[in-house]
Amino acid sequence: MKEFAYVRAGSVEEATSAYASHTGARYLGGGTNLVDLMKLGVEAPTALIDVTRLPLATVEELPGGALRVGAMVRNSDLAAHPLVRDRYPALSQAVLAGASGQLRNAATTGGNLLQRTRCPYFQDLSKPCNKREPGSGCGARDGVHRDHAVLGHSAHCIATHPSDMAVALSALDGRVELVGPEGARSVAAADFHRLPGDRPEQDTEIRPGELVTAVVLPAAAAGLPSAYRKARDRASYAFALASVAVVLRLENGVVGHVGLAFGALAHRPWRAQRAEEALLGAAPTRAAFEHAVDLELAAAQPLRDNTYKVPLARNLAVDVLSRLTDTELPGRAS
Repeated sequence: MKEFAYVRAGSVEEATSAYASHTGARYLGGGTNLVDLMKLGVEAPTALIDVTRLPLATVEELPGGALRVGAMVRNSDLAAHPLVRDRYPALSQAVLAGASGQLRNAATTGGNLLQRTRCPYFQDLSKPCNKREPGSGCGARDGVHRDHAVLGHSAHCIATHPSDMAVALSALDGRVELVGPEGARSVAAADFHRLPGDRPEQDTEIRPGELVTAVVLPAAAAGLPSAYRKARDRASYAFALASVAVVLRLENGVVGHVGLAFGALAHRPWRAQRAEEALLGAAPTRAAFEHAVDLELAAAQPLRDNTYKVPLARNLAVDVLSRLTDTELPGRAS
């Protein structure tokens, strides 16, 4: 048993102050990922700053129609919230696609964003992993990598980010609100997670001591057709092999707005900017969808055992785009 300090924070200011006073501290919310990593020896915090009693567990409508989701809102409550289900269905679907009912009852919005990769080399202390121990190497690159990245990876890391929720937030143009020693700020959800580059140990753009306080869903995306689809090895309680979130608006018979993000293909949710640019102003045809998605996935660099992810992601994206616009698919009744 490794000893650590424990602080139960009563306010955001108290939480960030306690974090600053303990080198090697971690914030503790639902604990569904952090506690597992502590048991494995991957994480060994000197202090746990308990933020479960902070007033961050509400969903509130902001002036103008945006929705602020507190960082302590449980995943099950987020997925079931009427305003989320009605206005942002892709987010509700993404949350329900993650983990099990029991875990969703414990996991939090902030914790979901900050969860770490499920790469087995990261979780096994006997294996090399640059994310866990910088400079030790990436065991997955020449080892078992069926589930690993095909986009944006580097020689230092080929891990994928496991969150379903983060993929939907990226497509919806959500923002992450943070409070830290330098004050409050917000970051676009699409930019919150990092690609590995030569610093794979840094998962996000969060600064030392910063606490995720909320996620904001923009009014502009409220009520637009949106959906999330996930392919996995079994129907429930499994991480994605590939996933896609889409939000789309048609104007005068062409695509007027589109947000498209892939999950399980990269170190972060992958915002498909090339595909979006190709779709804007295009008629919502299957050929247009295929062309746009192919443009995006042309950048893929699959490894020995995960080439299958490229056509899988392509088919998922084309299917979701087609269903959102009621474009005829093979095998569907006309």
